[in-house]
Order: sequence, then structure tokens, then C-alpha cells
Amino acid sequence: MAEKSPDAVGRRGFLRRAALGAAAFAPTTAAAQSPDAGQPRQAGQLIPSDIALRVKALESLLVEKGMVNPADIDATIELYEHRVGPRNGARVVARAWVDAAYKKRLLDPATATQAIAELGYSGGQGEHMVVVENTSRVHNLVVCTLCSCYPWPTLGLPPVWYKSSPYRSRAVIDPRGVLKEFGLELPSDVEVRVWDSTAETRYLVLPERPSGTETMTEADLAALVTRDSMVGVAKVNGGRG
Repeated sequence: MAEKSPDAVGRRGFLRRAALGAAAFAPTTAAAQSPDAGQPRQAGQLIPSDIALRVKALESLLVEKGMVNPADIDATIELYEHRVGPRNGARVVARAWVDAAYKKRLLDPATATQAIAELGYSGGQGEHMVVVENTSRVHNLVVCTLCSCYPWPTLGLPPVWYKSSPYRSRAVIDPRGVLKEFGLELPSDVEVRVWDSTAETRYLVLPERPSGTETMTEADLAALVTRDSMVGVAKVNGGRG
């Protein structure tokens, strides 16, 4: 069984206190993200969860009645599994870490959306992007107090905790307390800035580049960047010394 990370425990505790259930803050490891993780095995095969069976039954019914095209379903799955998600944002961050000119364009509100589009990430829910940089003196946190506005082209679909009422309210009134419950306790001299995403403007955090990564390639750097670090509830770790 995969060991639970401290930040995952913090997320579970945050929603448990909000009476939304610990499962919403499951670890963001590859094993935990798998829809089959934790399912019992029988005769060498995984038994689908109840919700997976319900989804499959609904899909089959809609296809049978001609209400949806299976090719459209496959295309949507392909989009969110392979072309939309945090890995896109991670590439943006890594490029900014190694390319000073790109970073300058990315941090300029007038050119941020264009800079992100240079890497192929644009479209719905990402038409107007603003990128804010974390430093040793400033830490940025993103929230959507109204609903769940989120930069889909760079981060994919928003996690459950981002959409929850407790996060949306407390991130504004007690950001340090929220960060602490995610496992991130900042020094008192670090300024915390909270950015409220809207339907018109969505924010992306450019995390601090961790020490010990000076010789790492852009691809290796991208592998270090997590979704949570680009929302601002975590930092990037993983330097080589």
C-alpha cells in the first residue's frame, strides 16, 4: 500500500472538518489517481466500483438510443487523459524556470495567455490567464470564491477540495490556516496573497524553483511540478542536493 504523503493527510483533514468526507482529499499519487486503485481483485481481474458500473450502464444506454456518439466519448476521454491536465501547467512552469525571456512574457498579464499558448495550451477556461510568482518573500494562493473557475488548459479539471465551500471561504479569510492544513506552514515574514479566479480571469501560480535543480533538464523539472504547487497549496520539492 502506498504511503500517504503529509500534504494528502492535510487535505483529508481539511475536508473531514468540513464534513465533506476524507476521500475527497485522497493522495495525488499515480496509484491514488487510478480509478481502479483500492478495488478488490477476483480471478486476477479488478471488480469495477459501483459508480463505474453505473457510468458504463448510462453510457451504453445513451449510445443505444443514439443520443451520444461513442467516438465523441473516446475523444473526450483522450482529451482529459492525455492532453489536458497538470502536466501541461508543469511544462509551462519548467519552461519559465529555464528560459528568462519566456518567464518575462509569462509574468506579464498582457502576454501571459499568449506565452502559455506558445506551448499549445489554450482554449476554453483559459482565454485570459494571469501568472503570479512565488518567491522567498511572497506566497500566492488561488481560489474561486464564487464557484470553481479554474484554468482547464493548464491544470485540467479542478479537484473536489478546490470546489468545496470551506476552501472557497476560508482561503480568503484564513489563508495561512488553510495552507497549514495542507501541510504548508510559512514563516511569519512571508506575505500571503490570495487571488480570486473569475469567469473572465484565471490565475496560475509559478512556484519557486527548488534548490539543487540547477543541472536538471526542462523535462526533469516538469516532472517535479505538481498541481497543488500551481494552485499555491504546496511547494515544489525534489532538488538533488
